[in-house]
Amino acid sequence: MTLLITVFAAVISTVIWYIGAPDSKMQVGALCWMYWGASLMWFVDAVFAYMKTGAQYFTPSPEEMLQEIYLGLSVVALGLIIWLIILLVKDPKGVIRAALFRKK
Repeated sequence: MTLLITVFAAVISTVIWYIGAPDSKMQVGALCWMYWGASLMWFVDAVFAYMKTGAQYFTPSPEEMLQEIYLGLSVVALGLIIWLIILLVKDPKGVIRAALFRKK
């Protein structure tokens, strides 16, 4: 479930990045890289879990599914927080810079 959630987040952020690709002012590319990296990590984890447990991997208990949903949503939220920090530091539209150096 974690893999599925991060792949959906990666696909959605990639589509958003591709729509505004020439401008790239909002640093959506960084968000894409984070989500695709997380998806790759969870894919490798799923492969190794399948090799360890076999077909039992595909029949998780409801508690395990709930934990994986929370973990997947946490990964997506953490990616958004990191992207927001990158966006605030780079300040592509100059909003923070203008607010800090505004003369009163």
